[in-house]
Amino acid sequence: MTGSFLDEPPMSEQAQALYDEDLAEDGYVWNGTRLWGHQPETLNRLFELMSRALAPSGLGFRQRGVLVIATASALGDSYCSLASSGKLTRESAAEVALDVLNGTDAGLTDQEQAMAEWARKVVRDPNATTAADIQALRGCGLDDRQIFAITAFVALRLAYATINDALGAQPDPQLLQSLPPPVRDAVTFGRPAAAPADS
Repeated sequence: MTGSFLDEPPMSEQAQALYDEDLAEDGYVWNGTRLWGHQPETLNRLFELMSRALAPSGLGFRQRGVLVIATASALGDSYCSLASSGKLTRESAAEVALDVLNGTDAGLTDQEQAMAEWARKVVRDPNATTAADIQALRGCGLDDRQIFAITAFVALRLAYATINDALGAQPDPQLLQSLPPPVRDAVTFGRPAAAPADS
């Protein structure tokens, strides 16, 4: 079982490096990693590009997590929504991830709320954004360089999630079990988690 529509990729040095990293950090190889084993260098370059795109924003881990969860949930991508919620829950609080998942953004700062709403607009209808939307971001303390960085990051995350979703990547059962039930239960969209290997 590969956890996607594609067969297990041919093993290469680059793919093995991705697998080894998963095993060292989490004790299992993620379904998304198996999928990207078909083009491990593309994955490495894509994440490098995401990092470079976001760097001028000066945002920290929590703000990055808010952007990813807002982007993934607006797309209806269960995998990235669950994975990023797990990371944010470990580093911040489950309530923060839950607030972004359900769209209330109640526990976020004004700037985080503005960024989350912007990410959703970029995903849902980028042609519907207005100068007033940009002004709202400026009003929360973001300059134009940061706004460009955030938008580029959201667009690149959207590309990554779209590839995963189109090729059938399923959230890992281990990932699902690692999440607090309220966070897990909030993700009612996208592909269901893969069945455990022994089921």
